[in-house]
Amino acid sequence: MDIYGADEEIRLDERQLSQDLGVSRTPIREALTVLEQEGFVRSVPRRGIFVIRKSKREIIELIQVWAALESMAARLAAERATDEELAGLKTIFSEFEQDAPGEHMHEYSDANIRFHQTIIRLGRCTLIQEMTENLFLHMRAIRAVSVRQGNRAAQSKADHERIIAALQRREAAAAEAAVRDHTLGLAEHVAKHGVFHEE
Repeated sequence: MDIYGADEEIRLDERQLSQDLGVSRTPIREALTVLEQEGFVRSVPRRGIFVIRKSKREIIELIQVWAALESMAARLAAERATDEELAGLKTIFSEFEQDAPGEHMHEYSDANIRFHQTIIRLGRCTLIQEMTENLFLHMRAIRAVSVRQGNRAAQSKADHERIIAALQRREAAAAEAAVRDHTLGLAEHVAKHGVFHEE
């Protein structure tokens, strides 16, 4: 679901979700309760359940926290990941080596998300993985919107190449800095071009 691309509030319909997913309404209600406890949806009496979208300020803060966590994961990945695992980062983007990312934006956006998830995983720090899980829903939506704006896709591709090169050279500090700068660049992009609502 593109929670930041839509112009109006996103209402979740229990009955429709039940039909779409082929399950009874009980597990849908239980899932929505968990999502509400985790701050992803809110229940409005007599109106329904709505997806919570962060303000621009909240999004920038969220990106800053992600930058801290993912950059540390990159430092750890430079020390802990196997050569084969690090080589695998490059294959995530192999289909875009000839073409510009803009020509296959949806596929590039999905690859971009996989890339960042993989760095978190390769750091092999369970707590970082757990902490980023709650941020991931929003980060995925933010990246999906932002990568389509301005020259963000081309900048993203160049940044990814720098990150991979630092990881493959096992330069932990350089990998950490490259990931941090890349993600803080996203925060700057959102501040300038973001379509996210102000508080």
